[in-house]
Formats: sequence, structure tokens, C-alpha cells
Amino acid sequence: MTGRVEGKIALITGGAQGLGEAAARMLAKEGARVAITDVNIEGARKVAEQINATRKGAAIAIKHDVTQPEQWVHALAETHKAFGGLHVLVNNAGISAGSDVEATSFEDWKRVHEIDLDSVFLGCKYAIPMMAETVKATGLGGSIVNISSISGIIAGHNMAAYNSAKAAVRHLSKSVALHCARKGYRIRSNSVHPVFIATPILDPLVQRFGKEEAYAKLARQVPLGTIGEPDDIAYAVLYLASDESKFVTGAELKVDGGISAM
Repeated sequence: MTGRVEGKIALITGGAQGLGEAAARMLAKEGARVAITDVNIEGARKVAEQINATRKGAAIAIKHDVTQPEQWVHALAETHKAFGGLHVLVNNAGISAGSDVEATSFEDWKRVHEIDLDSVFLGCKYAIPMMAETVKATGLGGSIVNISSISGIIAGHNMAAYNSAKAAVRHLSKSVALHCARKGYRIRSNSVHPVFIATPILDPLVQRFGKEEAYAKLARQVPLGTIGEPDDIAYAVLYLASDESKFVTGAELKVDGGISAM
């Protein structure tokens, strides 16, 4: 199957590397035009250039601090200028921080929530009006895909801020889904919940133990016996972005190797 998001326009935050990069490449491969946003503009440009080498004009890069409302307005305006609207918003940008509730400083608590949760609120708030107009004009369905984490469902003793922020993303996604349904916007909202994925977010563990041992330690916690690859999440994003999932909203898609079944 090809062209699963043909004609759609997507904005992916944190698209310079990791899950965001994989999602951008996947959506572009399947027919979407993609706005790749990141604070790392050089990384975003590199991904966009590589996509455009295969599909000319399919991608743009935008420098974007997702915690700043005015930068959301700018990113959306640039997307509209380049492509004429927006069908798909992938709120992917985020950071990881691990410490227990006593050891977590208030500054770190606020920073994790600002990047991992506030950015999702801002993205939904500012993107929905443009998405609603685009859906109405084109007849193609709209979709918000919020990248949460299995840590938003399963808590850890040493992940107080991260657990809190990612759990909130899950519930915010449901609220947004109900709002859009009530308004008749034809915009769906769902969350994706990865377990350990081979991306730069695991770098601190890799630096501590070495890649092979770090990945093995994580894999031993997963029933399928391995950690995930970025495309495992990109395929989930593709499904939720496409009209194949037109009757799926307010749901959480766990891509976790079975860990939440334990």
C-alpha cells in the first residue's frame, strides 16, 4: 500500500532526529508534504533536504521552540505559506528527565512539563483552527497525533516529572478529541505510547554502559525481548494520520513490546 496520506499536509515537532525524523520521512514517503520543526534548525534542514532529494518540494524546515506561543504562530504561518494549510499535527518534541519526587528540583519539574506537556497544549490550541479550515476546504480528514510514552501509563519510582507530563499528554489528547468531535471539525486526536526506542533519548544510558549492554538492559524489561526501532513508532503515526483510522479518536496506541500487559 502506498500513498496512505496522499495530499495531506503535516507538521512534525522535534523532527531533526529520532522519532520526529522517522515520522517525517514516513509521512513524506506515503504522500504527505511535511513541515519539520525543531530548535535544531540545521538538523531539521538536513532531514528536509534529504526528503526533497526524493520528492521535490515535499518538505520544509522551520526553527521552532515549542514552548513559545509566538513561535507556534510563526511555524503554522510558514506551513500555510509553503503548503496552503494543515491536516496533521504530530506533537513529538520532548525531553526525558529521571529522578524521584524528592530529588526532582522545581526547576526541572517545570522544564519537563513545559517541553513535554505545555508544547502539546500550545500545538493543539494554535493548530486546530487552521486544521479545521483545511479539512473543510479539502475534504481530507484531520488528525492530531501526540507522542506520549508508556511512562504515561506505567509509573517509575525515578521518573516523577516525566511520568506526570506524559500521563497528562494522554488525557489532554482525549479532551482535545472530544472538543473537536463536539465542534464537528473532523479532526481526530490520539496519543502514541512507545517503550524504549533506539533514538538519542537513550544516549545517557549508552554513554554509561555502552550501546550493547544498555540496549540489552532495556530489552530484558520488554516481553518481546528487544527495544523498538524509530519506524515502529512512525508506522503508528502513519496509521493515525491516515484516513484508515477515521473512526479512531480519544484513544491511546501502545507500541511497547507487551510491557503494559504485565
